[in-house]
Amino acid sequence: MRAGDLAPGDQLPSVRSLAARLGVSPATVAAAYGELRRRGLVTGTGRAGTRVSPAPPVSTRGYHSAPGGTRDLITGAPDPGLLPVMPARPAARAGLYPETPVAPRLRALAARQLAEDGVDTASLAVTGGALDAIERVLAGWLMPGDRVAVEDPGHAVTFDLLAAMGLRLVPVPVDDFGMRPDALARELAGRVSAVIFTPRAQAATGAAWDARRAADLAEVLRQHPSVGVVEDDHAGPVAGVAAHTATGRLARWVHIRSVSKSLGPDFRLAVLAGDEATISHVAGRQALGTGWVSYQLQESVADLWSDPATIEHAARVYAARGRALRGALAARGIPVTGRSGMTCWMPVPDEDRIASAMASAGWAVAPGRRFRIAAAPGVRVSFATLEPADAERFAADFARARHARTVRLD
Repeated sequence: MRAGDLAPGDQLPSVRSLAARLGVSPATVAAAYGELRRRGLVTGTGRAGTRVSPAPPVSTRGYHSAPGGTRDLITGAPDPGLLPVMPARPAARAGLYPETPVAPRLRALAARQLAEDGVDTASLAVTGGALDAIERVLAGWLMPGDRVAVEDPGHAVTFDLLAAMGLRLVPVPVDDFGMRPDALARELAGRVSAVIFTPRAQAATGAAWDARRAADLAEVLRQHPSVGVVEDDHAGPVAGVAAHTATGRLARWVHIRSVSKSLGPDFRLAVLAGDEATISHVAGRQALGTGWVSYQLQESVADLWSDPATIEHAARVYAARGRALRGALAARGIPVTGRSGMTCWMPVPDEDRIASAMASAGWAVAPGRRFRIAAAPGVRVSFATLEPADAERFAADFARARHARTVRLD
């Protein structure tokens, strides 16, 4: 797979045929296939056969990119024109060791911001972004082979991270208000050790909790006190809707507030609130490695959080762009999800055909397989840079692509 000899979707030999070819026991091959499956490298079993995963977590795996000459609606990055300018700062602390891993000014601002959203801020840490926080937290909670409930469709890179850690993904369906409580309750009745939520600006669908959904999920979680809970609020204040949390009165939990969408992807920083034991473990392991996140970076984030006008403006622009796109699609009878963030999801029967047709029309959209496990096919559109004036043309082209039929030439 790393060499490219096996591509995503390729079928592997049967257990017996490969055992005969290699001169080993079928049990040895079956065990190897089982390990590959646990690591997220292959899927399938039994008569259906074993295939390379659509997105195996190996170093050569790439991501969808926009074909030349198309408008990029694949990349989930924010609009560069809406990002604040990084303030110039004197290098007063350059070369010094900080007294605490969290800069005091950032701690005060983060505590106030999170507390306003109902998050307990007694224990805080700062990590190098949301994925760094997720990896550190899960490494302290879980062992390889443990099962983690994830949103489906969901965040593709999180899927890859969990698979690379040897964790088993348990897909849970979502609707416009996020993970469905009834489906989560069914999965937690089995052997699930942790669950990862996106409370708003869900990476694939744009779903977002309201107060009722947060309360319903919290009620389900309180019936399973041993389950660790991760809330990944990656978009934060530019999500376009209010924040909600389901972490109240839980034993093992973290709430992650990243700045990559609001301040820019190069700000590799996230503030992490959680139960005392988890935050202590994260900080302790961090002290033995990177030590802390740069104080220059922490102080820059504090500067920008102290003057939120640019962030608030960006939130209004993203919300307007989302409303325009979803409205134009709905007016043409096209089902579309999303009520927050910078992405939306359209269910389609053939995501590759739609993506190809849209590319021919000048639009690059992402086939949904990269973001789903058991969910039905669809395409994801990232509208961060799509002006309302362009929404009508996009929707018209999408309607034509959706209703076009493949012509057979044989």
